[in-house]
Amino acid sequence: MKRLTRIPNLITAQHWMNVLATAGVPCELHNRYLSGAMGEIPADQCAPEIWIVDDRDEALALRLLERAKNGPDANARPWRCKHCGESLEAQFTVCWNCQTARDPLDD
Repeated sequence: MKRLTRIPNLITAQHWMNVLATAGVPCELHNRYLSGAMGEIPADQCAPEIWIVDDRDEALALRLLERAKNGPDANARPWRCKHCGESLEAQFTVCWNCQTARDPLDD
C-alpha cells in the first residue's frame, strides 16, 4: 500500500476516489475526518490522502488523476458508449443510457 497523493479538500478527494474506482484501481481514502483536528494537529497532516492498494497501479493512477484535474480538452470530441452505442459529450465519464463507464484511457 502506498500514499498516492494528499488533497486539499474532501470533495475533491472523493471525486478522485471515484475516478480511480471507475478505472478499477483499488484505493483507500485516509484522513477523511481529520479536518476537525486542525490546529491540534499540523494542517498538512489533516488533509485527505488517497492510498493505492497495489503499488504497481501508481503510474496509471497518476495519469488518471492528472486527467481528472484538467478535465477534457477544449477540443475534445464526443465519445460513443461501447455497450449501447449512445453518443456522449466529452465531459461525461458514464453513459447516461446504460451507466457503462467510459474507458478512462480512451481519447
